[in-house]
Amino acid sequence: MVRVLVTRPASGASRTARRLEDQGFQPLLLPLTRTQALPVDALPGDVAAVAITSANAIRHAPREIVAALAALPCHAVGARTAQAARAAGFLSVSEGPGTAEALADVLAGSLAGKSLAYLCGRVRLPAFEARLSSAGVDVRAVETYDTIGIDYADAAVLERLSGRPVDIALVYSARAGAAIRELAGRPALRELFEKTRFLALSDRVAAALGDIAGTDIRVAARPDEDALLALVRA
Repeated sequence: MVRVLVTRPASGASRTARRLEDQGFQPLLLPLTRTQALPVDALPGDVAAVAITSANAIRHAPREIVAALAALPCHAVGARTAQAARAAGFLSVSEGPGTAEALADVLAGSLAGKSLAYLCGRVRLPAFEARLSSAGVDVRAVETYDTIGIDYADAAVLERLSGRPVDIALVYSARAGAAIRELAGRPALRELFEKTRFLALSDRVAAALGDIAGTDIRVAARPDEDALLALVRA
């Protein structure tokens, strides 16, 4: 059975594991990052809409923040984030094109001269906010969570992987990419990753993997898990 390493945070890793099992693969869970809620001290003020580019921003948002914003138009980056927004209580949710940059392009014209509440993580790329700001949109970031790296001792990795090589590794973020590159470079773990095929969620994630192991790195056609799992099946 093909052994597939799942490096995403534990909150989503179990769901990915079930999908892999249903398709006949053996999932191996090794979360390389975790998310934790941040305190949100104040509401973003008078805003015309809400934008969300990560489902984690919804999962960690305080209830009072969601309640205060729930009646506003909510623009989610893609299907999974839109689903999380609806489940949290947002009443009018639109599903975006799948990337933060493309969502910014969609919103730039309609929100020029207005204020936008942006539920987000502390660790994020600047492109979404920069694109909207250049179009005259007042983006008010509401940081609801942080992303923390997880460090493992060699023995812990060997135990989780049963001391056997990994056939495929799913890598969801640049931080996880850098972490798995470090693990694969350790003498005690090198053999586990020598023949691994690394599947990256985006070009940025692939770049973080660098010259890892045998450099068999492939990038998903879209930055979502469906596209990543399509590479597993291929």
